Amino acid sequence: MRRLLIALTSALLLSTGAQAKTVQFPASDGVTVTADFNTPSAAATTVIVLYHMAGASRGEYLKTAERLNALGYATLAVDQRSGGQFNGVKNETVAAAGGSTNFVDAIPDLIAAAAWARQTAGAQKVGVLGSSYSAGLVLVLSAKDRGFADAVMSFSPGEYYGADDYVAREVGNIAVPVFLTAARGETGQWKPLQTQIKSPVIGFVPNGSGRHGASALDSGDGAEYWEALEMFLAQHLPP
Repeated sequence: MRRLLIALTSALLLSTGAQAKTVQFPASDGVTVTADFNTPSAAATTVIVLYHMAGASRGEYLKTAERLNALGYATLAVDQRSGGQFNGVKNETVAAAGGSTNFVDAIPDLIAAAAWARQTAGAQKVGVLGSSYSAGLVLVLSAKDRGFADAVMSFSPGEYYGADDYVAREVGNIAVPVFLTAARGETGQWKPLQTQIKSPVIGFVPNGSGRHGASALDSGDGAEYWEALEMFLAQHLPP
């Protein structure tokens, strides 16, 4: 019943051009995933799905979602089951799962969120943005399923999953545009991935020190990250 009410509420809010709401949907294993859906208008047709870093929640993207909305994108900031509280926002998916899990266990949450954006929110195009551990997972999922996303933004990807080539062995199969970046000192983690990706790929190295993960967008060097990201979006994922 609760999911039915959420679905009906979502449809009503979208029809009236509402700006923000919290939604829930099931992952393939039945865990309830919570996310914040923000849209600049009911006419927005491109959704960017925002996945957080380790120990975090959808609260990682409070400011980032606002800026993307101002650019004309709808956003879906997701709580994954591997995470915790961030910016005062509790990770509801961790609570639903009975506690934080390891990184790869969050894969069903990533898949369910991208599917929700396309199927329930009605997105014509879906971009995915990963931070730290989720940055590697969005690359892997995009390589394995060409319908997962239309563009990938990966902030501080790395081999965080128990094997030293979990990401590297997959990225050559990516067929959509990719944006790669990290803190300046982490460049060596993603440069080898860039050379293996055959689809259009932009790698950005900040002039400043930057910051790990998507929090770089909120850092003192955030302006240069945003400039590079907006150029990528304009070229490969216009709103």
